[in-house]
Amino acid sequence: MSATDEIETEPQTDLPAALPAETVDPDETADLPIDRYFNRELSWLDFNSRVLALAEDVSLPLLERAKFLAIFASNLDEFFMVRVAGLKRRDETGLSVRSADGRSPREQLQMIALRSQKVSDRHARVFRDSVLPALTAENIKIIGWDDLSAAQRTRMREHFHNELFPILTPLAVDPAHPFPYISGLSLNLAVTVRDRAGDDDDSGSYGGEHFARVKVPDNVNRFVRVDQLAPSDATVIDDAPRPALFLPVENLIAANLSELFPGMDIVEHHVFRVTRNADFEVDEDRDEDLLQALERELARRRFGSPVRLEVGDDMTEHMLELLLRELDVDPADVVAIPGLLDLTCLWQIYGVDRPALKERPFVPATHPAFGERETPKSIFSTLRDGDVLVQHPYDSFSTSVQRFIEQAAADPQVLAIKQTLYRTSGDSPIVRALIDAAAAGKQVVALVELKARFDEQANIKWARTLEQAGVHVVYGLVGLKTHCKTCLVIRREGSTLRRYCHIGTGNYNPKTARLYEDVGLFTAAPEIGADLTDLFNTLTGYSRKQEYRNVLVAPHGIRTGIIDRIQAEIAAHRAGDDRARIRLKANALVDEQVIDALYRASQAGVPVEVVVRGICALRPGVEGLSENIVVRSILGQFLEHSRILQFGAQNEYWIGSADMMHRNLDRRVEVMVQVRDRRLAADLEDIFVSALDPRTRCWELRSDGSWQAQPAAGEQVRDHQRQMMIRQRHHADPAKS
Repeated sequence: MSATDEIETEPQTDLPAALPAETVDPDETADLPIDRYFNRELSWLDFNSRVLALAEDVSLPLLERAKFLAIFASNLDEFFMVRVAGLKRRDETGLSVRSADGRSPREQLQMIALRSQKVSDRHARVFRDSVLPALTAENIKIIGWDDLSAAQRTRMREHFHNELFPILTPLAVDPAHPFPYISGLSLNLAVTVRDRAGDDDDSGSYGGEHFARVKVPDNVNRFVRVDQLAPSDATVIDDAPRPALFLPVENLIAANLSELFPGMDIVEHHVFRVTRNADFEVDEDRDEDLLQALERELARRRFGSPVRLEVGDDMTEHMLELLLRELDVDPADVVAIPGLLDLTCLWQIYGVDRPALKERPFVPATHPAFGERETPKSIFSTLRDGDVLVQHPYDSFSTSVQRFIEQAAADPQVLAIKQTLYRTSGDSPIVRALIDAAAAGKQVVALVELKARFDEQANIKWARTLEQAGVHVVYGLVGLKTHCKTCLVIRREGSTLRRYCHIGTGNYNPKTARLYEDVGLFTAAPEIGADLTDLFNTLTGYSRKQEYRNVLVAPHGIRTGIIDRIQAEIAAHRAGDDRARIRLKANALVDEQVIDALYRASQAGVPVEVVVRGICALRPGVEGLSENIVVRSILGQFLEHSRILQFGAQNEYWIGSADMMHRNLDRRVEVMVQVRDRRLAADLEDIFVSALDPRTRCWELRSDGSWQAQPAAGEQVRDHQRQMMIRQRHHADPAKS
């Protein structure tokens, strides 16, 4: 897992979810049971529950557990903003589109409401009953106003007056003041006040009581560091960690509400939070610039309808009724939280300088093919000798992918660089290298995907920056997201032009490359270079090419390419080839056609092994259908993000950007490439062997939809990611391993 875990989301179009672009002949699936798919929304909630299980794991360092609580909260926010919002839109517009498991949008919403309340309760209890006491024992304390000494309260009042009071805006609700707009994910105080003079005018009030809202500023830290602003007088032992005291800012505001409402009595106050619909689509059929259209839709996003109302479990009934009425929220969308709302704030706690309470930082090494960090080799000369496969974060991104683009930008023999950018960092060295290349007179093309969800604003900024620097910026194909991770460098070498390529599973983002597990292929193979040249011509021009020689490209080729290979494994098994097997590693497995093909393989006796991080709609272990399929999920220090396929009888390994989902196979440009070099294929084999080792800590999916932690208590356990670290050290320096 990581700080920036991305939810597996896709636009909820009005097309039936079970009918992707390449539809299946009903006769081919008539003999398969109708209940063969798990619901994808509930499967996603199961995934987030596995994240929560990491926060419950007392064997993990304490601050890592706090981090997983924050990740869980952030994931759930995005789930409601996109997936729940899309289901609500379908339900409200009367679309009778059922999920692959046969449920209507309303039925799914009802199940989500029940499940999300339960898991939110569990989340809050893990924090309140386990992580919070453990933090307190380590002298990292989240405290309330009543816990402060008199001297600390005085200092906190000064801080309130100096830093908070000027930017707070109490908003009254009465006939002259309509109920204020509540922005999505903002923290708010709902306050009831009463006039001390005995004003009995009850217009807009409850029997002389008046409602007001105070927004907690979102441009200040959620916690005030009391120990830094008002040190305690308590004696501290020299070798003991200094106490870290965190006061929630809403608690500080609540303690000083009388300053915001002078002359009024504060009757009650409660914290609440609204999640709004962020599931919007840009109308690309309109005759306007895509960048301008996206900016318009981004402005609309903040005014999306509410899809969830989080309140403290101590909120009074009449206060809740007022919020429900004014916000137009269905009571089924209320989630009552015991304790602190919005635990994404625990990232601030994670930032405490307590290394002993965190995982030991992992330092990536330079891949041996690219030399030492201090004495790097030319990547171009290296690739002329053969392909290179890197696995991040174990192999350094900065001395492989980043250096590849930087060397291309600086090399006078390089004539052109063509690259896709889906998500990148705020201070991207990749973008800087492309700007430098354009300044040096090279032909530079950057395909910036403006519609990368929740990164739209950043990508608009980068698109404008690149355009101003002279880079040719394009936004891809109408109706499709460009999600592939590809870079093509054209270099003059003597009288010929040679093409150098990188095709990966992860974004060109140096920050997430330290947190996400991904693989990438560097190659100078002419046939791969020719395919990428054709692909970029399709992305930038009017080429309608759909067939490629050595890569699979969605939306026309990946699903059929995978299913063809699954069928080839079935044929090989029936012919007596004992090498027949299928292994798949991905973030999600949802596509019904791929799942049905895997069912057919299992029925034929072909072993199928799946490693999926998030959603899995495939039901394993069903006699006569999927008893030869094993599904497991691995979560840990890093977010397992690579997509890898193995077809045993064909001796093929493929990597690429596509998950087994409708959005990837039908509505995105994705690329998968075969890793042909036997040395590199052996590295991919090592990943599968480690991930599928019976001793590896993981969760296994059962036929009833439950996820069982493995191995069982008392059995020998190994950690897949730690084994990958050991393998990387061996590759980097065999003598020291």
